[in-house]
Amino acid sequence: MTTIRQRKGIKVTEVAEDHLSQKKNVKSDGRVPSGGKLWKRFSFIVGGIVAVSLGLLTSVYVATLHENDLWFSNIKEVEREISFRTECGLYYSYYKQMLQAPSILQGLHDLIHDNKTESLRTINILERMNVYQEVFLSILYKILPIQQYLEPVYFYIYTLFGLQAVYVIALYITSWLLSGTWLSGLLAAFWYIINRIDTTRVEFTIPLRENWALPFFAVQIAAITYLLRPHLRPLHERLTLLVVFLSTFLFSLTWQFNQFMMLIQALVLFILDSLDMLPTAKVMMLYIIQVTGLLLVCILQFFNSMILGSLAISFNVSVLLARTIQRNLKTGGLLNRLGKLFLHVLLVLCLTLLVNNFIKKILNLESDEHIFKFLKAKFGFGSTRDFDANLYLCEEAFGLLPLNTFSRLSDTFLFYAYIFVLFPIMITAAVVAFQNLSGSANVQPIDKMEKCTIALKPGAAYNLIHTVLFGCLALSTMRMKYLWTSHMCVFASFGLCSTEVWGFILKSVHLNTPQRICVIKYLVPIATLLYLSHKFWPGMMDELSELREFYDPDTVELMNWIKSNTPKTAAFAGSMQLLAGVKLCTGRILTNHPHYEDKSLRERTKQVYQIYAKRSPEEVYRTLRSFGTDYAILEDSICYERRHSRGCRLRDLLDIANGHIMDGVGDNEPDLKPSAYPRFCEEIKKNLPAYTLYFTRVAKLFVGEPAVSVLERYAPVCSTFLHWQLRKAYGLCHGRKGNVQMKIHTLT
Repeated sequence: MTTIRQRKGIKVTEVAEDHLSQKKNVKSDGRVPSGGKLWKRFSFIVGGIVAVSLGLLTSVYVATLHENDLWFSNIKEVEREISFRTECGLYYSYYKQMLQAPSILQGLHDLIHDNKTESLRTINILERMNVYQEVFLSILYKILPIQQYLEPVYFYIYTLFGLQAVYVIALYITSWLLSGTWLSGLLAAFWYIINRIDTTRVEFTIPLRENWALPFFAVQIAAITYLLRPHLRPLHERLTLLVVFLSTFLFSLTWQFNQFMMLIQALVLFILDSLDMLPTAKVMMLYIIQVTGLLLVCILQFFNSMILGSLAISFNVSVLLARTIQRNLKTGGLLNRLGKLFLHVLLVLCLTLLVNNFIKKILNLESDEHIFKFLKAKFGFGSTRDFDANLYLCEEAFGLLPLNTFSRLSDTFLFYAYIFVLFPIMITAAVVAFQNLSGSANVQPIDKMEKCTIALKPGAAYNLIHTVLFGCLALSTMRMKYLWTSHMCVFASFGLCSTEVWGFILKSVHLNTPQRICVIKYLVPIATLLYLSHKFWPGMMDELSELREFYDPDTVELMNWIKSNTPKTAAFAGSMQLLAGVKLCTGRILTNHPHYEDKSLRERTKQVYQIYAKRSPEEVYRTLRSFGTDYAILEDSICYERRHSRGCRLRDLLDIANGHIMDGVGDNEPDLKPSAYPRFCEEIKKNLPAYTLYFTRVAKLFVGEPAVSVLERYAPVCSTFLHWQLRKAYGLCHGRKGNVQMKIHTLT
């Protein structure tokens, strides 16, 4: 038996768990009843079958929704590619590029020496972006004998939908491990499915990095939950550590935000270890696994500096160093322990800052500075005129979690159940933490234990702090809600099926008996499942029967025009979102793109976006030519934007960054001044001599809004498109709704 040992004795939480488990499972002669073994095996088999079935059904469900929304099997290849909006199209383009390469080695060489993603630059895509999954899938598709039976795009999307099965199974297993019954896993999976709007967006943003990463993150959480169980056999512990490592590595390899998630998880471990609620040896192993996984990803990404300079690595290294320096943290009375804990936290924070600054100075790392500027402004530590920080601040996805999220989650009873479970476990955790720090949890007579202490399993403690910290992240940043809402399903279902939770609640009202606990912990989840099935099953069936079709002929015409009327070596400038589609559908060279994690690219994007600022035509021309641009695309939906309020429109952000007064009625900061030039995207339509000197119209196109409601979830397609060949052409789109006229001009 593995225990945490201290000079004053053994923690009561561990002894109590031992005592209760022995009392429950062992006969007076010390042998486990054979009938109990058979029932346990039968329950395990049934639970496993239910888990796999639910995972596969979820995969089929989201695949069917995707097919019904777009009629994906019937539309043209270019329409399929257009449906991969914004950065999704950029990532998928590398899968397509690898498939079109004459050989695997040539495809890898082209990715490592890419000169099409950023004009006049050769960059390493494998270093800059997390696209190893696209590389792996393309190689797998080439070597497997499936080309005659399955199109490449289907192999890609079915893999993502298949990962949803892994995701649901992992959530199911985590809840099962916490509660001890697979009924809670069933409830967790069902909640995940009926809250699909808030738990996943895989069916309409398939190639998004989080859709690759979150299934592996869920597997990691399940493995950590199992690892923290007491009395694991050495072989089981080693296998579990291997699963934790592999899932951590795959999660980190597939998402550029891996370092921030790993940092929060390291904070979870740090808090619980400091409060003596987890076995220190296992926590140290998890720290080492995190560092090893991130460093391995760093090596595969050709020593990506953002990973080396991440706070996650600095924090993990600092904790390991601090534990080496301070060996006797868990001894003494309450005040002594609190003093040591304060010094330990202070030491770790100081070491983290020192290590992080040291690494960044050595590597001259500035790629993540926009994130810290964004966080500083977001949490009220001063306003900023930084264009990149304001671009994030004004996006809804990086704003606070909308209140209507809670109304949707409450409609399925998930939020109510989550709060109902969260508070009792938080109270229990607070009592256990106080007992551990005060030293009052030393060994006592077994018959007095239940009266004097409250037990909290390490797995439950880990998932509690995990859900609290990721909940704070989701509340502050809406885009991160998918990390929280899926775990919310696990935590709520675990609590409704938990003996400890119901025992705590019944004790508080003096109604606690083993029989009542047994009845309630099965009756409540079964009743919840029956009610949810009755309420939501008909709606799910109606949703599956809705048939819609992707219909966006105008954007198809735009892509076809580019392919037919521009040379393959032409370079395009425009909005990041649109250019990702241009690269995927046409293979043309880009000046900028949506992967915003590089400082030089951010500076380039800001310069390209001067086409929406108050600049002279000559200055815009020189700027675009400096990036080797041949064509530029301007969009009326940006030039005349109404989606954001004044101060958050792209043109306003550019005006503020350039020191110019914003358009429209409203206040301006005192030091902002009027610009000497009108707005470029407006004036160029007038065909004035100052503009026709540089730009000449060469074509007219019509770009309309998408005719399918499903596409409203994406960025609007009805944009004003401006093409210019920075030696030759520029295009322009007019209009509000319906058809939008696009005019192509040639640069003189």
